[in-house]
Amino acid sequence: MTILLSLLLFLIKTTICVVALTVLLSYTVAWYERANSSPALIDRRFTTRGIGIACWLLIQETGCLLLTILLRPLGWQQPKIPEAKESENPPVILLHGLFQNRSCLLWLQHRLKAAGYQQVISINTPPWRDIESLSEQLAKKVDELRIHLKVEKVILIGHSMGGIIARNYVQSRGGSAHVQAMVTLGSPHHGSKLAPFALSPMGKKLLPGCEFLTRFNSVPWPEATPATSIFTRYDNIVLPAESAQMDGARHIELDGMGHTALLFHPRALQTVIEALSNKAS
Repeated sequence: MTILLSLLLFLIKTTICVVALTVLLSYTVAWYERANSSPALIDRRFTTRGIGIACWLLIQETGCLLLTILLRPLGWQQPKIPEAKESENPPVILLHGLFQNRSCLLWLQHRLKAAGYQQVISINTPPWRDIESLSEQLAKKVDELRIHLKVEKVILIGHSMGGIIARNYVQSRGGSAHVQAMVTLGSPHHGSKLAPFALSPMGKKLLPGCEFLTRFNSVPWPEATPATSIFTRYDNIVLPAESAQMDGARHIELDGMGHTALLFHPRALQTVIEALSNKAS
């Protein structure tokens, strides 16, 4: 028992250290990128405010990332189709980011239900599959939900890579006819300079200036489907942070949070709800 307990503590400590180191490295690259584009930031790096913001971002992002790891087993269960009942709001489909599963969306799902969106479902999109097959999976889920709930349209909300899958479905697969609105959270619409470190076929699709993104962003967004891209200026995964601004969408910039924190920060979740009701400014 003592050996097992020691092993468990070792694994916990190792996980925390690895996650913290990963966050630190990502923010180091993010700082390097921001400082090169805005040299004035260098003068503020050792100020009390600058150090305070840096420490808070590191602690917050590490905590949120550790939380997604703890929640991960909950995402292995198959999602339940919502009950068919009258609702003032359309059903919502949530899509997670690369290397996550649908468990990281549980808090967002809870907040949406509390805001009146009672029919919310999240699906798993494995990182080893390509974007077209995942977009096809989403298309089937949209049709399944529409038929089961007897509705015409759904709402799509995607975090990080999930937003790219949602956008690809609407923009390239005729999904606009079935989507009332789309919201993306920290999605790399114009790629990310960290994409080369993504050990996944989809990572190649996120290289800034790559053929896929060039073609993707050259196609006009369908006006019939309002879209909102929410992003944080302190994103440590989408570099530069402005790459999360989607052409043809309304942009909402947040601060005081990192990439994963967009899934848990009260202000980010409230912004999503307001965006769906067209109240966000």
